[in-house]
Amino acid sequence: MTLQMCEESAMAAIALQEVRRRSEQAASRVAAAAALKPLDPDIVSAALPAFFIGRNSAGLWVAREANGRVGGLFLFKSSAVDFANRQSAPAKCALVFPAEIFELDIENQGNPLVALGARLLAEMKRRLAQLFAR
Repeated sequence: MTLQMCEESAMAAIALQEVRRRSEQAASRVAAAAALKPLDPDIVSAALPAFFIGRNSAGLWVAREANGRVGGLFLFKSSAVDFANRQSAPAKCALVFPAEIFELDIENQGNPLVALGARLLAEMKRRLAQLFAR
């Protein structure tokens, strides 16, 4: 075996380890993701719509109404906040920023291109993991 072949094998092993480590981290983050529950009426009035704004496991911004009526995926935090404000117009809304990651568990009514990009990225990661597993 030549030195170049050894280097290439080592680089492939390192890349495979990194893909596995990131997959395990993503799985643990998803398992620890916040379970979004409706807010306690003592905290926010039921008459005032509330939105959770945070990131998902892919790093995209998620805006989701507290009762799960509407939600969307966005590239920017400001876009998620604007979505929440538009959905609650003409009234204002309460914004809740959970520290934990959470996934959009309803139909995406946000930016469709962001959701498509996230699916393509996940597929690329899956295929790379398969490629390095060979």
